Formats: sequence, structure tokens, C-alpha cells
Amino acid sequence: MSTGSGSNLAQAVKSLTIAWENTKSSWNDAKSDEFERKYIEVLPGQVAQAMAVLEELDVLLNKIRSDCE
Repeated sequence: MSTGSGSNLAQAVKSLTIAWENTKSSWNDAKSDEFERKYIEVLPGQVAQAMAVLEELDVLLNKIRSDCE
């Protein structure tokens, strides 16, 4: 994966994590717990999977480019 894409994704997750931590200070009920379990807690694993797939695609695209030259 291009360095920029990986950096952008990592920065977005970091920003979201910080925003969520700030939000939790004022939204602390059963629904916020559910939201955290359903979306926030699973995000790092999903992002890792997505980055692995993007890396594979990047390798494949580079091979295609080199084969076409």
C-alpha cells in the first residue's frame, strides 16, 4: 500500500479514538457502551484486515504495471 494511504488510515483511526474518548466523558450510558462494543472496539481489527488486503492489492498492481511495461 502506498505510504500515504496507510498513514491516512492510521491517522483517521487515531483521530477517531481521541474523539471517542472525549465523547465518552459526556455520553456514558447503555447505548454508548453498545456503540463502543459494536463499532469502536472492533475497528482496530477491521483496519488491520483492510490494510493487509490493500497491501496485497498494491503488490498485485505493481506486478501488473511491471508486466505491462
